[in-house]
Amino acid sequence: MGEIEQRPTPGSRLGAPENSGISTLEHGQKPPPTPSGKLMSIKIQMLDDTQEAFEVPQRAPGKVLLDAVCNHLNLVEGDYFGLEFPDHKKITVWLDLLKPIVKQIRRPKHVVVKFVVKFFPPDHTQLQEELTRYLFALQVKQDLAQGRLTCNDTSAALLISHIVQSEIGDFDEASDREHLAKNKYIPQQDALEDKIVEFHHNHIGQTPAESDFQLLEIARRLEMYGIRLHPAKDREGTKINLAVANTGILVFQGFTKINAFNWAKVRKLSFKRKRFLIKLRPDSNSSYQDTLEFLMASRDFCKSFWKICVEHHAFFRLFEEPKPKPKPVLFSRGSSFRFSGRTQKQVLDYVKEGGHKKVQFERKHSKIHSIRSLAMQPAEPNSEVPKQAQQSASLTLGEGADSPGGQSCPQGKELKVSAEECGPHQSPALQKSPVGNKKADGAVKATMEEEEEVVKDRTQQSKPQPPQPSTELSINSQGGAVPTSVILSPNLSPDTKQASPLVSPLLNDQPCPRTDDEDEGRRKRFPTDKAYFIAKEVSTTERTYLKDLEVITSWFQSAVSKEDSMPETLKSLIFLNFEPLHKFHTNFLKEIEQRLALWEGRSNAHIRMDYQRIGDVMLKNIQAMKQLAAHLWKHGEALEALETSIRGSRRLENLCRDFELQKVCYLPLNTFLLRPLHRLMHYKQVLERLCKHHPPSHSDFRDCRAALAEITEMVAQLHGTMIKMENFQKLHELKKDLIGIDNLVIPGREFIRLGSLSKLSGKGLQQRMFFLFNDVLLYTSRGLTASNQFKVHGQLPLYGMTIEKSEDEWGVPHCLTLRGQRQSIIVAASSRSEMDKWVEDIQMAIDLAEKSSGPTPEFLASSPPDNKSPDEAAVADQESEDDLSASRTSLERQAPHRGNTMVHVCWHRNTSVSMVDFSVAVENQLSGNLLRKFKNSNGWQKLWVVFTNFCLFFYKSHQDNHPLASLPLLGYSLTIPSESEEIHKDYVFKLHFKSHVYYFRAESEYTFERWMDVIRSATSSASRAHVLSHKESHVY
Repeated sequence: MGEIEQRPTPGSRLGAPENSGISTLEHGQKPPPTPSGKLMSIKIQMLDDTQEAFEVPQRAPGKVLLDAVCNHLNLVEGDYFGLEFPDHKKITVWLDLLKPIVKQIRRPKHVVVKFVVKFFPPDHTQLQEELTRYLFALQVKQDLAQGRLTCNDTSAALLISHIVQSEIGDFDEASDREHLAKNKYIPQQDALEDKIVEFHHNHIGQTPAESDFQLLEIARRLEMYGIRLHPAKDREGTKINLAVANTGILVFQGFTKINAFNWAKVRKLSFKRKRFLIKLRPDSNSSYQDTLEFLMASRDFCKSFWKICVEHHAFFRLFEEPKPKPKPVLFSRGSSFRFSGRTQKQVLDYVKEGGHKKVQFERKHSKIHSIRSLAMQPAEPNSEVPKQAQQSASLTLGEGADSPGGQSCPQGKELKVSAEECGPHQSPALQKSPVGNKKADGAVKATMEEEEEVVKDRTQQSKPQPPQPSTELSINSQGGAVPTSVILSPNLSPDTKQASPLVSPLLNDQPCPRTDDEDEGRRKRFPTDKAYFIAKEVSTTERTYLKDLEVITSWFQSAVSKEDSMPETLKSLIFLNFEPLHKFHTNFLKEIEQRLALWEGRSNAHIRMDYQRIGDVMLKNIQAMKQLAAHLWKHGEALEALETSIRGSRRLENLCRDFELQKVCYLPLNTFLLRPLHRLMHYKQVLERLCKHHPPSHSDFRDCRAALAEITEMVAQLHGTMIKMENFQKLHELKKDLIGIDNLVIPGREFIRLGSLSKLSGKGLQQRMFFLFNDVLLYTSRGLTASNQFKVHGQLPLYGMTIEKSEDEWGVPHCLTLRGQRQSIIVAASSRSEMDKWVEDIQMAIDLAEKSSGPTPEFLASSPPDNKSPDEAAVADQESEDDLSASRTSLERQAPHRGNTMVHVCWHRNTSVSMVDFSVAVENQLSGNLLRKFKNSNGWQKLWVVFTNFCLFFYKSHQDNHPLASLPLLGYSLTIPSESEEIHKDYVFKLHFKSHVYYFRAESEYTFERWMDVIRSATSSASRAHVLSHKESHVY
């Protein structure tokens, strides 16, 4: 063995102070020199309930003991853990890593120190290693047994079922009941035994690592996950409990959270004797006082909780370990305590850079051996992600596999380990690539202003505050810096603000699995013919289409069957016409995938050349599809009947509204009823591309041309129905976003454009939402409503209206004057191109109104009249602006369910979209695998992406029932990365909006061009004349 070459450590590169000791993450180095002298033995109780003894020098700091435990376990991510023990006053405290152990543990022979989880990250996928997740799972198991992790019976049974799966393997009822009789995982377990066994039956084939993953996925959603309650009283003397989490400080009454203070809201934390003080940032909209005071049992309790808050803030919010304060010359005021160790940002960055061996460990309670699968080569980036997180399409980029076998570690009641023995041979192994990013399913909404605030918050560091008489923690004006790689999910924030579809949790810069050059070789093994990728597009979009059909045939039908609110005739009309389609397309997808398998050479390779075509499969199935035309004709009727029934039944209206709130219904419900009609257009486009690609002499050309003729005939027959139903569906969708209007949906009314314009009034320019129809122009603002709807403030009939540009007259860029017969308004667009779109569409609508039968009486029964004097109009504008500001601060937060519609996206992005754009978007739907990368991250993460409705929806895999997150594309710019961005990969495109930058990587030139085409259609709408001619060429 030669000498180990001394290289700069990640710690030194990150600027960690040398005198603070080395982290458990430092690979191949010994712990720092420890004070010589007498050794003392300390008992450590591990998370698996075993006890081990460690010998450390008496004067050694606490960090030496923690490093010894982590090195013994070969634990890379030791920074999430800590050591807790009862002090001389029987208060459970954390071991201070900088103070000598002997000054903290007075009688080590009589104290058992517990090794437990200290910092619970917002998302368990930020834990990179199987061992770390196993230890977290043990902590959850322990918290369940001790009653700390409270939850309902169903959640408890589901958690225990995953624990049982990891311990005894696959379901066997006799073994399950015997195991549950011997092991008590929760108080009153007997009442849950049947539920546990029932849930366990669903986990067959799940490995222990996968069980841990699923356990943490469920646990992290529980309100009490990672919560340690600290008794206190408020100023009125009411008994409460305080707790600290990754997001801030929480207040509980019993086990119910009643308040939360996000780190961004907290200016300073301090304590005076037994009073714990939270100083908040000034907020005119908040009812809280500037400083909140809580009374704890004693000064020691208060200081202990204050320390925990300091550490949580530093670990989750700072880029690096805070520097020690200079020692005062004469005397000190307050506590000198500071956080010691890596921040979460440093942990994630270090593990991403590391390269480590496969290290085995034993699950003490499990009958199944597990191996810690850690990738030596960067070509296996996702080797530890459970299969549920890896299910993917036929082309899988960068998968790894667990190695078989296992190795037992020596066990005993007490195992003595000397701190000096934890040398290089026991240094933690390091994983090259982190686990893929997976965020909370319930992605909720935030305003654009909140989004920008989050971005600012990531980039600033804590600023030192001058010494105060009391012991305190000072936090900078943005609440400390949140590293871009560990930005917290909006829905996990204790802040009551709802997030926005504009900030999706999956789109925050998280650590993600890398795909390296081996992916290139894997990709090249697939066929390179353009026809293959066209056929593959049929397969990927068919998968999405089947999922959309299942929203109606499975999910909606199930919801309807639970309530007797839908008439039987309507049930028959909807479900009896959708079920045959679902059955047909299930078989169609199987045929396409079988053909692709032959084409790729995955089976029957010797006859592969005969199957490098798709036209025959398309022709056969399109001819069979014509037999289903009767069902397709019924979809328009079903849509009209559903809306009519909703108007006549409050129960059915509530059922449909509640169903739209479910994650599986990621689009408006009535959109799914039109999916079969839209799918015909997709087949037609695919066949047109195939016919254009193949020369007439190609063996597949004849079948493709025949299939194109068949599908063109079907599209032509249903063309009128599609146009009518799309307009009908859009009017009903807009109706849900508007209040102050009764009769929006009337025969003959057509939607033309919606978007954000600024209206000039006595108070200046005020943002308004405008809705243009073929007979009337409405303007609205966000009203005081719990569902974020837009309140109609005025209407301008188009008959007799004139439009003129008036930038010079008012000195406002992109300004227009709309002169109606009874009212005139001045509006301004956000850009020249936006103004031109509005001018073109409004003029066209005026021409249509002039050709109609003439002016009509009030169109909108409950909307305010138009004949207001200018003074009255100014007052109304002032009132509506007050409504707008109020809705931003209070009621808007209560209703995330209406914040993801196209109306709200246009409002936030200050843009507009037309019915022509919607129709083009229907044609430009696409789905498939993409690799995604953030601006400041190194890794690429594979996702299943669906583009529809001007939005990208992100899934772990195509088998998922609902998206994890979404990214509305209106307002984004689409470009190719420049050389300076150093994206050295092929087929990469870039999406950019303000400070938000995302890179996406396709698998081939064809798929790259297709994604560019469809996304371009959403980010930049073409002129009306061009789009209409395009639509006519497609007979649509």
